[in-house]
Amino acid sequence: MTQPAPFVSRVMEVEKDWIDYNGHMNMAYYNVLFDRCSDEAFDAMGLGADYARDRKLTIYTAEVHVCYVQELHLADRVTVTWQLLDHDEKRLRAYQEIRHVDGWLAATSETLSLHIDMAGPKVAPFPADIQPRVEAMRAAHAGLPMPERAGRSIAIKRRTA
Repeated sequence: MTQPAPFVSRVMEVEKDWIDYNGHMNMAYYNVLFDRCSDEAFDAMGLGADYARDRKLTIYTAEVHVCYVQELHLADRVTVTWQLLDHDEKRLRAYQEIRHVDGWLAATSETLSLHIDMAGPKVAPFPADIQPRVEAMRAAHAGLPMPERAGRSIAIKRRTA
């Protein structure tokens, strides 16, 4: 199975209920778009809703860093990319971008996700049949450049006198 590099979501549209009193999409719904794309990427690796239901194994988000670049508004149409930057036997580090269908960048997200055995719940290794699918996604993404916005931290930079 050939994996796209990066993975690209279906086209999604900003919904009426997502617009806040400032007239643009509320910050929480950027995460909804990122999450919907993640679900599509997880499905492509065999880690989607069926996997959780049938095998009682799933993915939890451990950490996320979102940067809001340009506002989205009602009915804007976007796609979201998902790039697997790194992984080990229990974790996935991914970078995402929300882009308007016209091409401009709206937001970025970097996420650390954990593979979970829901019986615990506890962090658990990917099963032997899933690990190669994760590795295939990483191999497909290995040739992509490291995104400039990946690895950012939050700080207030002080000017020195």
